[in-house]
Amino acid sequence: MRDLAAGMRYLGKGQRWVARHGRWWGFGLIPALIALVLYAAVLTVLALWSGDIAAWATPFADDWGSPWQGLLRGVFVALLFAGGLMLSVLTFTAVTLLIGDPFYESLSEKVEESEGHCPPSPDRPLWQEIWIALRDSVHVLLRAAGFGILLFALGFVPFLGQTVVPAVGFCVSGFFLTVELTSVALQRRDIPVRERLRLLRGRKALAVGFGTPVVLLFLIPFVAVVLMPGAVAGATLLVRDLVADEEEPPAPDRDAAAAGHDPAAGAAYGQPGAPYAQPGAPGGFGAAPAPYPANQGQPQAPQRYPRPQSGPGSSAARPPAAW
Repeated sequence: MRDLAAGMRYLGKGQRWVARHGRWWGFGLIPALIALVLYAAVLTVLALWSGDIAAWATPFADDWGSPWQGLLRGVFVALLFAGGLMLSVLTFTAVTLLIGDPFYESLSEKVEESEGHCPPSPDRPLWQEIWIALRDSVHVLLRAAGFGILLFALGFVPFLGQTVVPAVGFCVSGFFLTVELTSVALQRRDIPVRERLRLLRGRKALAVGFGTPVVLLFLIPFVAVVLMPGAVAGATLLVRDLVADEEEPPAPDRDAAAAGHDPAAGAAYGQPGAPYAQPGAPGGFGAAPAPYPANQGQPQAPQRYPRPQSGPGSSAARPPAAW
């Protein structure tokens, strides 16, 4: 339950982030608006032709009398349109991310920079980044489609299909939607899609808690467009905590150099931060020399070793070479 609530909080954090950075919210709306127009056209066609599709898919009911034929085909139309809506929610995110890959990559980087450190992106051309995103999206959608077909079939089971199956369907859709939304930040870390699925399967409640509210909100017309930038920002924040233990912190010298300070500059010879104080430092002489004493040039007192104590277990019986 703690992960479930944490996932919901990440969604709220992402929306608050874009609310504080209005320019980036508007920047992230552009690809979502383009995708909305495309999906509105497809769903309109599905609604107009759903009756004909139901008649084509159930030829065995042509001779059924009233009301059984209408009831069967009415249930088929309802399930078909519900499945279309569910598929549109899943694919809307994937298509929007493909259309807006440069937009959401920049948005995600800005979120990470505001949190302290943004890992560098792989050195790949834009066309290759889009191809990888397309390939990964197809991989995720095929997995989601397998669950969708199973849930669609279970939807015809009396009572179970009208109560439990829709709830499970929203949770499954929420999980895969989280996989899609986190792909922006995880792809920047060069984590392959199978590893992404493994990471999120290890925190299923976190993924479901984040993605399921997004699925439900995306069912409301135009809400998907408004919430998409915040969903990407929230998914980026989720990824930072999800892989926090596997990422190396930024090197201190890199941060110091960015601030205009050289940690080794001005450090006393032999003190921490001096380059020669470390064994094998570049420009040194292999092992680091011991710091010069303060009274350099004066006679030094001979170094005395502790006198061994006699008795059982003592080192008195050891040869001098072992001291």
